[in-house]
Amino acid sequence: MKQAYHFRLEFKVRDYECDLQGIVNNSVYQNYLEHARHEFLLSVGLDFAALFQQGIAAVVARADLRYKTPLRSGDRFEVCLRVEVQGLKYIFHQDIYRLSDGKMCLTATITTTSLVKGRLAVAPEITSALENLPIL
Repeated sequence: MKQAYHFRLEFKVRDYECDLQGIVNNSVYQNYLEHARHEFLLSVGLDFAALFQQGIAAVVARADLRYKTPLRSGDRFEVCLRVEVQGLKYIFHQDIYRLSDGKMCLTATITTTSLVKGRLAVAPEITSALENLPIL
């Protein structure tokens, strides 16, 4: 059952993302999750590269991935995310669903934080952009 999310992004599995077993290699899922986070940030007015140029680095502090159902070449899927701000942490709850049958393929909790001019700190630019997000 799908939950409430702040953002959704559709993908299609490419042949070269699969391993010898014909399923998406486990490491590729992190690429999907990261790309969805970056597209989400753009959708709320935050440019990852521009933030870095301003001395703000958004970094992953922890990644917890739980693999449920494998994706295969040609599968269309959706990465869904919701985010919560907890002080210095931005916690992304991300799920991947195969579109053909709605099965959950992966659920992840990605904990990020920000370094401002090299020091662990709250980045007001990020925090304000993540407040009052609409639920899809």
